[in-house]
Amino acid sequence: MATKKQMKAERSPEAESALKELFIDELKDIYWAEQHLVKALPKMSKGATSDELKKTIEEHLTQTENQVARLEKVFESIGEKAKAVKCEAMDGLLKEADELLKETEKGTEVRDVAIISAAQKVEHYEIASYGTLRTLATTLGYTEAASLLEETLKEEKTADSLLTEVAENYVNKAAAAEVE
Repeated sequence: MATKKQMKAERSPEAESALKELFIDELKDIYWAEQHLVKALPKMSKGATSDELKKTIEEHLTQTENQVARLEKVFESIGEKAKAVKCEAMDGLLKEADELLKETEKGTEVRDVAIISAAQKVEHYEIASYGTLRTLATTLGYTEAASLLEETLKEEKTADSLLTEVAENYVNKAAAAEVE
């Protein structure tokens, strides 16, 4: 198995440049995604019935605002200007979340189940994105960026776990007991 030093020596400048370009493109993508999530989370919170779900979403909104600032530090750490490019995946996930809000009855636990479903889809996308970005940052030797991205990755995993807890501890059972 090749060591990191050997692999770096074997990587051509062209390959490293292409990998760096991909890394920056992915950063721009998640930067757009996080900025738009900051706008979408208040709608989800407002639409939620359960106080526990509202609290979980509001706490994640604060985290997401910090994650936007952290992404700006990632750009800065690699000598790039922070720039957002439309993330088609997040755009689609947020449109789906809006549809679920429209399709479920206000004030019901079924709506909360739909919100949790939409929020977890977003979290899973973010977990995949941040995991990839952290790994690319490490590969490219961007130690500070990798550390910042790891911090966000941990937060996203925690947010996903909290949503699962809300669903399993109350919301799903309450939704199952609702009468139409």
